[in-house]
Amino acid sequence: MDMSGKPTDGTITLAEMREFASFPAATQRYIRRSLDVAFHRADAMELWCRDVVEAASIRAQARIYERIQNLRAIVPDDSGLEQMEPFMAPLITISAFDLGQDRLSSFSAYRFLYERLLGAGARPWLPGAFCAAASLPNLHPDKRRLLLQSISEAAATAIGWSNREPSFYPEWVEKVDVTKPAN
Repeated sequence: MDMSGKPTDGTITLAEMREFASFPAATQRYIRRSLDVAFHRADAMELWCRDVVEAASIRAQARIYERIQNLRAIVPDDSGLEQMEPFMAPLITISAFDLGQDRLSSFSAYRFLYERLLGAGARPWLPGAFCAAASLPNLHPDKRRLLLQSISEAAATAIGWSNREPSFYPEWVEKVDVTKPAN
């Protein structure tokens, strides 16, 4: 905390890292992979592909995520219906894809990823997009129930959202061979 009582950037980054660490390993992996696919940070196929099923998933994700850059540019700045439709329809579609991959098991994991994909301005729209995508019939009813139960009343009914951009963007980390001596 600084003198004004506001958290420092380092404190906020540490909180983001803790939140990411609280997710299951498969969720962490999917978030890192998704950020690589969306922002072309690495060759996602080379880095993340373990089998033909995952290769197909990454290719499909790359096609779906082609819309991310456009969505970042049209995040509505208010609740006007004319701004909402061109943003929410593709956001729900992309969200439905990600939730259908069965790696984002909660609203907090979804929010963590989408704040990074779309920026802080998208925060007010994420509960609605999540609930819409989590309600679609492409998901098993048990999965829909678990996803919808994961969003807190506070998140669903918030009266305001932070406009501070995320600062922690998780990336692939090479495994360290602990049997080799340190340099």
